[in-house]
Amino acid sequence: MSALAKASGVLKSVDYEVFGRVQGVCFRMYTEDEARKMGVVGWVKNTRQGTVTGQVQGPEDKVNAMKAWLSKVGSPSSRIDRTNFFNEKEISKLDFSGFSTRY
Repeated sequence: MSALAKASGVLKSVDYEVFGRVQGVCFRMYTEDEARKMGVVGWVKNTRQGTVTGQVQGPEDKVNAMKAWLSKVGSPSSRIDRTNFFNEKEISKLDFSGFSTRY
């Protein structure tokens, strides 16, 4: 287990999908910035259905903070109607080295 995981306890992974006005409002860019500030890893991308989806991994407290951001904050001109979280689980190591936007 990495020093990061030992220091902060449990590592979590969660998938998410954000519904509302989340495309064309810099949502992915703000998500990437916020994830880096919070110290979580993963990815974000637009879907054909007009939502934003992705995965967040990191220490449980930081993942929970990112979940709150994805549910309530978003980018300044976005409107979040709802955020679904699924596949939440404990992991033994991070699958990503940073946070990226996928296309």
